[in-house]
This record gives sequence, C-alpha cells and structure tokens, in this order.
Amino acid sequence: MFLTEVDHHEGDGQRMAKPESAGPDYDVVISGASLAGSAAAILLARRGARVALLERRSRPTAYKTLCTHSLTANATPVLEELGLLPALEKAGAVRNEARWYTRWGWIEPGAAPGPELPYGYNVRRSTLDPMIRCRAAETPGVDVLLGHRVTGLLREAGRTVGVRASTSEGERELRARLVVGADGKDSAVAGFAGVPTRRHENARFGYFAHFRGLPLRDGISHAWFLVPDMAYAFPNDDGVTVVAVLPDKKRLPDFRRDLEGSFLDFVRALPDAPPIDSAERITKITGTVDYPLHTRRATAPGLALVGDAALTGDPLWGVGCGWALQSAQWLAEAVGPAVTGRGDLDRSLALYAARHRRRLGGHQYLAADFAKGRPFNPVERLMFSAAVRDGALARHMHLFASRLIGPPRFLNPVAVARAAAVNIRHRGAAGRTPPLSPTGS
Repeated sequence: MFLTEVDHHEGDGQRMAKPESAGPDYDVVISGASLAGSAAAILLARRGARVALLERRSRPTAYKTLCTHSLTANATPVLEELGLLPALEKAGAVRNEARWYTRWGWIEPGAAPGPELPYGYNVRRSTLDPMIRCRAAETPGVDVLLGHRVTGLLREAGRTVGVRASTSEGERELRARLVVGADGKDSAVAGFAGVPTRRHENARFGYFAHFRGLPLRDGISHAWFLVPDMAYAFPNDDGVTVVAVLPDKKRLPDFRRDLEGSFLDFVRALPDAPPIDSAERITKITGTVDYPLHTRRATAPGLALVGDAALTGDPLWGVGCGWALQSAQWLAEAVGPAVTGRGDLDRSLALYAARHRRRLGGHQYLAADFAKGRPFNPVERLMFSAAVRDGALARHMHLFASRLIGPPRFLNPVAVARAAAVNIRHRGAAGRTPPLSPTGS
C-alpha cells in the first residue's frame, strides 16, 4: 500500500528524535519513485533489504511527461526480473522494432534475414510509471512514502547516513545504511552530497506530441538522421503515436515565433513523412529548449545514484528509461548483501560504480560528442552507409542502438572491415547501375 504517515510524539505533534545510538530506520532510503527508484526498491527488497521509497509527489499515478516513452531492448531482462512483462503486454505496450533514415537511405534491421531481434517496448509513462510504482508498493519490505521531498542529507564522519524529508505534516529524518538518489537529472541528493556534475552542452532542442490515427510503415518505430536535425515517431500503447522533433538550435527562433506551425512543417518535410495532417493530436506540443547531458560519479560514501541522477543521456537516442532500469539492477546486484549487514558496503559500492562506468561511459562519450550538432564523422559515415546496404550490419546496428553492445563491440575489426567491403562493392556497382535514391530504392 502507499503510505504518507509521519512519526509523532504522543500528543505534541512534534517529530520524534531518534537516539544517536539507535540503528537505522531502514537498510536503504531511495529518493524518487519513478523507474530507477521503484526498480531499485523492488530488487533490493527481494534481497532482504528494508526499503523506504520516497516520492515528492503525493499522487500514486504521477508520471513523467518529458520522455521518449520508449524502453530499449537492454531493459527487457530487467522488466522480466521485475515481473512486469505480462502487465506491459496486457496494457498494449508495443514491441519496438525500428527503421532509421539516413542520407544514404533507410536502415531496416527487421527486414534482414536472421532470428528475431531483441526488443524493448514503447509505452507511455502514464501507463508505465504507476505500474512499476504499484509493484514496488506491493513488494514486502518496501514502504512507499508519498509526499516526501528530500531537503537534506544526514552525515556522520563524511558519510551519508540518512535523509531529511519535508512532508505535509512537517519535517522528518530517516536513517539508513545506504541512501540512493533516483531523483533525476537535477538530482537534489547529488547536490546535497556535493557530487560533481560534468555538463555536456546539447546543440539541439526538442518538442513532441501524441497523435491518434497516425499510421507508420509496418507499424514500427521510425527515426530520421537529418544531421544535424533529428526526428522520430514511435507507435505506443492504446493506439497512440509519439512524434518528436530535435532540430539544431539555429531553428529555435522559428519555433519560438510559431511552435505549432514549425513543428508540423518540420514533420511534413521528413522523407517518407507520416501523414500528420490526417491524424488527431491529443496532447499539447511539449518540450525543452535546453537539455544538457549530465555525467556524475555513481557513488559516494553511504550513497549511490541511479538513472538520470547518475547519467543523463541525449533524449534523441531514447536510452534513458533503459539505463534507469539497468542501473537499478546493477546496484541491487552489487550491494544487496551489504545493505543488510552481510558484506562490505564500500567495496560493494565501488563494484557498482565501476560497472556503471564500464557499461555506460563509452556510450555517453559518443552521445556527448554527437550532441554538439556536428556532422557524421568518417567512422559513422562508414557504418551508417554500409548498414543501409547490408542486412547483417543493419542487425549489428540494432544491437548497438538497443544498448546491448557497447562501442568497442560495435566498432570491432570484423564489423568495420565488413562495412568497408560493402561500401567498396557498392561504389563498384554504382559505376554500372543508377545510384540510390534518397529513400534507398
């Protein structure tokens, strides 16, 4: 069940002070009950931890709106461990096969021969967030405390040992062996702990809206790499399609003068554009003009960060939800025994930080570089153009875009050599046959 109560002295309405010698109220206190926080709470409680899951909003059905509303395939094993796959399928979440437009044509992994590709899900956060938060509330060992906003950290000898939280009934303190910041890219927990933030500027801005009656070819996700401009359209649950545009900031004055007109004109101009004029727009056009990427160290003494609090990616890649769930799983696997007093917590946190850095650092480096709005570099031109022309490389790119492999495996010598050979053959054939049209036909 969802809880909002605050401890009181009998009769005087004041917060009960906890004796300094007393043990922690919980094994883990988590700030933020969205994807990363709820997943971490479930997975840690299943490993025997007593967890307080704090959420500043008071409604159990609250959800994030500024999102790609898509879970990349790297999240599917976590969803399976959480037991959410049947509920997602029942709610109409769409398995997210995709095709990507480039100036060389369409990359279509699903059209290439081979076994079924790994998939994630497109699902609106209005469906997903209450689902996972409810699962957390039903998990033995988890107390979901709504209307609790963390206002500070409890510190002893340079170590975080709990939080202060503001509630409708006053302020309270909760002590724990571990405090987890799952409170987003502008993490208050990271700020209170003094965790340095590396900020990467984003040369693009973004707007999106939801539509009904907007068919997409083969019913799958589309993305357009019109470098430096970008766009995507994702089929979602309940027959809704999410359409987003991510133009270079040089276009920002036009969008500020006429948001709706600029948005619709941008979509209409896309190659093989979806028929947006015949669709029904069911939400406002929403977005942000400044969305930098953030990178933080994932741990400090007595503290861990998950999801966007640890690493905020570029929304054009749609990886934030998947990384939120993965980082929660990595944290639970690393610290599960230690937070219940059966291991060295500092060593466990170091293992989590190393895994987080190893698995996501390369992806973030490339994303931050591409966020500058630069053109494709030579290696990207090689891989994207070859993936248009070769099914095996298109499937290889699907694994990378789904964050199932990292940059070293994506750019392994065999793949790069194959891409070079494909393009050499194409140039030879181009001398004898008409070149590719803009749509790759």
